[in-house]
Amino acid sequence: VQLVESGGGLVPAGGSLRLSCVASGSLLSINNMGWYRQAPGKQRELVAVITSGGSTDYLDSVKGRFTISRDSAKRTMYLQANSLKPEDTAVYYCNVDGYDSPWQRFNSWGQGTQVTVSS
Repeated sequence: VQLVESGGGLVPAGGSLRLSCVASGSLLSINNMGWYRQAPGKQRELVAVITSGGSTDYLDSVKGRFTISRDSAKRTMYLQANSLKPEDTAVYYCNVDGYDSPWQRFNSWGQGTQVTVSS
């Protein structure tokens, strides 16, 4: 299963971006889908996650500003990031886990997309 992110870029503080992550390849089902980010010199952290049932959870610092969603038919996940702050600057990665056969679970990462917020 391959994941491709898009939508990153350079935005001023207070601006918005919409990140997308598309899954391709042979897969049977998708369970959790999540967005992570890693800033220079820092550990990768979970930003938002959405379950197959649509339940969501967010990093405290992005609550009320970011919204995660998914379109299962399109195998796509989105992250709407509003009111961006310079501290949101990082490489954003998507992560998906599921099954590519009835007995084989997978967990895949995208290549990352850079988000830079200028002050």
